[in-house]
Amino acid sequence: MLRFKSDRKKCVKKIFIPSHHLSTNVIFSHLYSLWPVILSSQAIFMAYAEHIQQTIRSISNSPGIYQYFDRNDRLLYVGKAKNLKKRVSSYFSKKHDSARIEVMVKKIHRIETVVTETEFDALLLENNLIKTHQPRYNINLKDDKTYPWICIKNERFPRVFPTRQKINDGSEYFGPYASVRVMKTVLELARQLYPIRTCKYNLSKENISAGKFKVCLEYHIGNCLGPCEDHQSEDEYNESIKAVRNLIKGQLNDVRKALQKQMHAQAERLEFEAAQKTKERLDRIEKYQAKSVVSHPGISNVDVFSAITDATHGYVNFLKIIDGAVIQSHSMEFKRKLEETENELLELAIPEIRQLYNSHAPEIYVSHEVELAIPDVKISIPQRGDKKSIVELSLRNAKYHRLERLKNMQTVDPDRHVKRLMQQMKTDLRLPEEPRHAECFDNSNLQGTNAVAACVVFKNGKASKKDYRHFNIKTVEGPDDFASMEEVVYRRYKRLKEEGAPLPQLVVVDGGKGQLSAGLRALERLELRGKITIIGIAKRLEEIYYPSDPLPLYLDKKSETLKVIQQMRDEAHRFGITHHRNKRSKNTFRSSLEDIQGIGPESVRQLLRQFGSVNGIKQADEKTLSGVVGSSKAKRIIQHFNQNE
Repeated sequence: MLRFKSDRKKCVKKIFIPSHHLSTNVIFSHLYSLWPVILSSQAIFMAYAEHIQQTIRSISNSPGIYQYFDRNDRLLYVGKAKNLKKRVSSYFSKKHDSARIEVMVKKIHRIETVVTETEFDALLLENNLIKTHQPRYNINLKDDKTYPWICIKNERFPRVFPTRQKINDGSEYFGPYASVRVMKTVLELARQLYPIRTCKYNLSKENISAGKFKVCLEYHIGNCLGPCEDHQSEDEYNESIKAVRNLIKGQLNDVRKALQKQMHAQAERLEFEAAQKTKERLDRIEKYQAKSVVSHPGISNVDVFSAITDATHGYVNFLKIIDGAVIQSHSMEFKRKLEETENELLELAIPEIRQLYNSHAPEIYVSHEVELAIPDVKISIPQRGDKKSIVELSLRNAKYHRLERLKNMQTVDPDRHVKRLMQQMKTDLRLPEEPRHAECFDNSNLQGTNAVAACVVFKNGKASKKDYRHFNIKTVEGPDDFASMEEVVYRRYKRLKEEGAPLPQLVVVDGGKGQLSAGLRALERLELRGKITIIGIAKRLEEIYYPSDPLPLYLDKKSETLKVIQQMRDEAHRFGITHHRNKRSKNTFRSSLEDIQGIGPESVRQLLRQFGSVNGIKQADEKTLSGVVGSSKAKRIIQHFNQNE
């Protein structure tokens, strides 16, 4: 029996060959019949590999978590990464020593990622997702191995202590802490600065009045002020708890000042070992991180929704929070058929996503106001604090999902990408038509000398270098950017009109109102005002200026439209500077050689063609020079350089 196993679908093709009278011809005949299956399997493998590589190319370099799903959409593995793209690509770019990893990689059919603010947040989110979904290839995380918290107990004369279990009794919990050492540093510092009891006594008024308790060693060494024997009032103790709470939250200015004062005092008393320990404590507290974006003990059983839009599509992100931890993230793409706003997208997406995930959370946080009434569900837009932070995390993931989709589209369907980009630019720049053909102008001169200008051409959002043009300024003397801009814009479109060539839909000038007005005057002279949209981009704040509009337009710094305009401006500047340098260099050569009596432009060209530079001509001997321009001119050149040394 011969067996062939195709790669990804694990389909097995069996061919039974009689055990008797086996011949080479028979075997090859059966193998030949199997060849179409082999080719089909190879095509499947190539398509799979391309799908995975395409997904990896669109993954962000940000920190976050990645999730691997099999063909049946079962979660195989959850992992964290400081750089998502590098980590995920490593699974598919090398041979693994572990057979278990090798098997898992073969099962991967879909990859999902969630970006986070820090690597610490990725660590916590990974922990939450593994506990919730228990993927097959992850180590099971037991509850007793979860990250610790700092608890301020809900009781009279509250205790402050570490715990791995959160009890819903009104106590305050801070964390979680990925580093136990950091947590212990915070607790140790709190106890050094503020006397807090460590005993578990029930310090009710009745028990204290009855004298049931006696002060312990902590009181005698100064770590506790003895509330058990009524040596410290409840108000005074609560002031210390308030200070400890601020310390744990990360409000460290007062703490830092106290430690610095203590360190200097110890150094003045020549207690250098104690001063060094205080300094180490100060260094650790500088690195202390009080809380995480992905875990909030005060937020329980909440759905979070956020939305962003571009010219053609909308993107909605959903986060599910249970017991203060993000346990689920999902992003969806919607085609905007009637230019729906973010509010309208959320109104459509919230019921659909909640039904998809069978969510019955009694509270929803949203990024935009919605007119949506769900029975027994409170919908709100958080304005500050932890709740606002979690909405911002959702927005970051919506934006990341959009960028991921755009990268895929640009590679897989470039025509759709161009159409969407053109529509986006038309909307952002308030243009009457899509800027399929756009041009940008920039001037370049050195103290008014060798003045030149550049015109770069972009078609469908990409540079068309064969259409670039540069200009030598002819009618302007001195450093006059406005007049130079008017000259080159006039010359460019006068020629296009005379040749009957197509005119651009958008003209960009590098500069503010002055350069824009100069370009506009050129268009008016050519009777093209209103037929071509002209704008200016100022470098200081990247503001966009329009004719007859005193207020500039400020685009989002991350918008694709602004990036295309900036790319045009930078390309025009580069192209203009290159031409200016070449012209200045050529003029320097000519002025140096043409000062020699009897050496004309043609001789200069021959010399530069032969020797490459003025320095090369200087180093040549008379015989070599004579072979290029004759003995008479060679002697004059040698004499000229000798006199000027």
